[in-house]
Amino acid sequence: MKKIIDIKKLFQEKKYTEIISQLENNITKIQKNSGILNLLGACRLLRGKSNKEDLSSALEDFRKAYLAEHRTNHSKEAFVNFINVSIDLFEYENSKKNHELSSNNFKEAVDFFEKNEDFFLNDVRTVLAMVRIYKRLVDLERVNFYLETLIKNKNTNPFVLNNYIYNNTFSKNWRSDDFLKYGKILYDNLPNYSENKIVPLKKEKNKKIKIGFLSADLSGFHPVTYFLKSILSNYDSNQMEIFLYLNHTQTKEDSSTNDLMKLVNKSCEILNLSDVEAINLIRNDKIDIIVDLMGVTSKNRLSLIKNRVAPVQILWCGYCNTTGVKGMDYIIADPNLVFENEKKNYSEKIVYLPKIWNSHSGINVKRVYSQSPFVKNKFITFGSFNNFRKINENVISVWSRILKKIPNSKLILKSSSVLSNNLIFQKFKENQISESVEFEPFESDFETHLNLYKKVDVALDTFPYNGVTTSFEAIWMGVPVLTMKGYNFISRCGESINKNLNMTNLISKNENDYFLQACKIASDKDNLTKMREHIFNTALSTPLFDAKDFSYQFFDKLKKLIK
Repeated sequence: MKKIIDIKKLFQEKKYTEIISQLENNITKIQKNSGILNLLGACRLLRGKSNKEDLSSALEDFRKAYLAEHRTNHSKEAFVNFINVSIDLFEYENSKKNHELSSNNFKEAVDFFEKNEDFFLNDVRTVLAMVRIYKRLVDLERVNFYLETLIKNKNTNPFVLNNYIYNNTFSKNWRSDDFLKYGKILYDNLPNYSENKIVPLKKEKNKKIKIGFLSADLSGFHPVTYFLKSILSNYDSNQMEIFLYLNHTQTKEDSSTNDLMKLVNKSCEILNLSDVEAINLIRNDKIDIIVDLMGVTSKNRLSLIKNRVAPVQILWCGYCNTTGVKGMDYIIADPNLVFENEKKNYSEKIVYLPKIWNSHSGINVKRVYSQSPFVKNKFITFGSFNNFRKINENVISVWSRILKKIPNSKLILKSSSVLSNNLIFQKFKENQISESVEFEPFESDFETHLNLYKKVDVALDTFPYNGVTTSFEAIWMGVPVLTMKGYNFISRCGESINKNLNMTNLISKNENDYFLQACKIASDKDNLTKMREHIFNTALSTPLFDAKDFSYQFFDKLKKLIK
């Protein structure tokens, strides 16, 4: 008993290394039940080293723990820990360009979960942990199935609904009214705080307009940072004050965050603030307009939007779709993205910028023209560096047809986040074309990633969820991007990008036209060379990279909304 009391005391004092020593040296294998093993694994993680050795050791502790007891709460807790550490190890291994070890752990977790599904299915924590694995396996059908199961069982907390809505942005089965429907359900399940807990919303006649940007992604060269930088580098500081509300931890080493913070008047980290604390903080800053850069993605704070932190609340950039949340007053779009008869499918009012809804700030790498790689290779190389979750069965089917039609052609795939390529490879194999597909590992070094475009003759856009950042990157490098018309904001981004690039010949009407266009581009080598040269020479003078003009248009719209 004394040992257990001592361990509890040590845990309260956060002496995790000492606990590990006691558990390893003073407790026999027989005494190490599921609870003890689970504690041992947790202490390895909590002592903060976060290296491969500790992750692997903790994983083994959690494995023994969930197998030590059958269908108990201790084993369930250990299994959830096993899943989460498997994901941490997977991402660690991928950062070191080693892909083998932790994907096997995923298979083990999937097998155990599916064999004991009746025991786990009503446990929200376990199901959500498994959803994390299925996402990394790019098994979106399983993700949807288990999220739908939670929703049917009345588990409609905002985290579940956010995941469900966002997962369906990758699906061809959801339409605009589906997003609106579930967005309204999300709104109903967001907390509503009593006015006596919240400071009054004050609207003052300031000399300057106060504009706040809310995001959890202004770090690590996240795509949003490039689009936000385009406007923050060009606004009139005599007319506006800019505030950043960061729902993530600031670190001195993160140049993305630091660069943005230098461009604004004030930055606040709200990650560890409660909703009420965050609402009061922003209200006390007397912001005129808050711009949400997340929507249902990331570690969003839509509860702040529901309870209103500013007189005007706008969605832009991070999520190109309706949120369904009352209180999100506007969504910024352009004429290519939302048509007049579609406004009814958005809970927000549409604010149209005249040319494009987004402009890239440019890349801090010297641009040097590189000729199409087919000149040297003597074959066509297609490429897509989008998130693998955007590559659905329809996309694979069309791409497979293209590869079969164009002799000796290759397709290079690289995910913009750390995901397994096993399922995608298997689907190409079923289409009998896997030998023509090459997978590049996730690459955190940006210049190495950018240089990979030099290996690509034609970039193939995904559908219905188009690439955005990857399309801007490809175009920056002079690579033409073939896209397809869509049916809502999120599926028309590629169309807007190519229209503003004056490359309407790279917009296909449907899947069959996409196939025909790709074959035509690949077959006309002279035209492909001219197209690449034209894109490289003209892209920076188009609205895609005209950050100064875009910033003027953006803030002009915001000033008019205030008036």
